[in-house]
Amino acid sequence: MPRFTPFPALRYRDRTIDDVIAPPYDVLSETDIDALNARSAFNITHIDVPRETSGPDRYKRAGNVLHEWIEAGVLDFDDSPTFTIYRMRFTDATGAPRDIAGVLGGLEVVDEGAGGVLPHERVTPKASTDRLDLTRATHANMSPIWGLSLATGLTDLLAEPAEHLSSVTVDGVEHVVERVSDAERVAAIAGKVGSDDVLIADGHHRYGISRTFRDEVRASGASNARAEDTLAFVSELVADQLSVEAIHRLYSDIDFDALRSALSTAFDLSDTGKPTGDTLAAMETDGKLCLINPDGRGQFMTPKLGAFGDVRPLDGAWLEQVLANVPHSVAYQHGVANVVDAVMSGAAAGAVLIRPVSVAEIERTAREGLLMPPKSTFFTPKLRTGLVLRSAV
Repeated sequence: MPRFTPFPALRYRDRTIDDVIAPPYDVLSETDIDALNARSAFNITHIDVPRETSGPDRYKRAGNVLHEWIEAGVLDFDDSPTFTIYRMRFTDATGAPRDIAGVLGGLEVVDEGAGGVLPHERVTPKASTDRLDLTRATHANMSPIWGLSLATGLTDLLAEPAEHLSSVTVDGVEHVVERVSDAERVAAIAGKVGSDDVLIADGHHRYGISRTFRDEVRASGASNARAEDTLAFVSELVADQLSVEAIHRLYSDIDFDALRSALSTAFDLSDTGKPTGDTLAAMETDGKLCLINPDGRGQFMTPKLGAFGDVRPLDGAWLEQVLANVPHSVAYQHGVANVVDAVMSGAAAGAVLIRPVSVAEIERTAREGLLMPPKSTFFTPKLRTGLVLRSAV
């Protein structure tokens, strides 16, 4: 089972939190970064997303900035190892209220395949070393991975409010941060998370980078226990908290007619109008997918009887099987409007809207040691960066 430990959290002091936090680095456009940089000279993006314009030493500069902020008291460490309860309250896409309660701490970095910390889907390779370069330069974990604890009862341990530090509402989501320093409660949280597996919901690539960084520290001969863990937000895998949306498929390097022909071998196609929220609801109710045509209109895809008898009931797995021997390229996109725009603009030859994976299926995948296709799940809302930083040395 994975180790989960408190640490002296590095936090902003005497700053309006809304001015200094940011969405995760991998969802930010250049325009977003410009706006966040301008919002405050101390916005976390100045460190977390170093710009190309700062030259080849931009990561070194990011490390220097972090050190300068600590020296100036912009950021300061807690006096003792702590956990941080992080709550997100919002209304999901279906109109249901959600209240996610998780805890920020140091999650053990384990070897691939060792168990304890488990991937839930296959990961698409990334050539970029950006996060590794940033970790090397800052010696810090800037943004947390999101882990789902399979231990029953973590939510109950986090129910009671702790020391309130900050709260902010962004895009309809209330983010609340509370510090846990009581030794008994810290021990209870650590013990609970450490009593069962943790499934990586978001941040597979960052967790892999933490493994590489740990190995580099070990190889250097340095004795550094902090590199053995990484910053993680851990919440319990329970359906009433989690909001899981789909990541749809964009297809290119294939003619649309060839794509439709291949899909029709396993699906019955029926025309529908331009996709809307009602389309997604119908897909969920009737157990079907939706092919997006070049004109932006859709065709419902109903699985043929017996077409997927030996395939797990995952839309992504079905599509992989049907197109396994058909030359094509696939990309991933969240949001129906974005998918339709991509096809109508010619950026993709066609697309398929898929259904969200259920929490029950996510847990079954974990328990059976299986992996879903890449980009099977999109957990919302996204964690904010800058609420807590963790020293990795």
